[in-house]
Amino acid sequence: MSKWDKLIRNIVNMSKDIRFDELKKVLESYGYNAKKPSGGSSHWTFRKKGKMPLTIPEKSTIKTTYIRMVKEIIESEVNNEKE
Repeated sequence: MSKWDKLIRNIVNMSKDIRFDELKKVLESYGYNAKKPSGGSSHWTFRKKGKMPLTIPEKSTIKTTYIRMVKEIIESEVNNEKE
């Protein structure tokens, strides 16, 4: 199994060991544009045309709420590919 497959599996299984840079990599692979925070904020905004923006804080520990949001995006993108 490739590293990418393991990463996707960990997100789908809601692993608590997910890092911000891994979520960023997954979102960018699905076409989301990352905007680095300005003014000292730690919250990155990810945007994709036709989708609601997603804001995730750049922290060492990612809360399950944010992992769940990315999981839903992955599932949605997989379903769109099947159609």
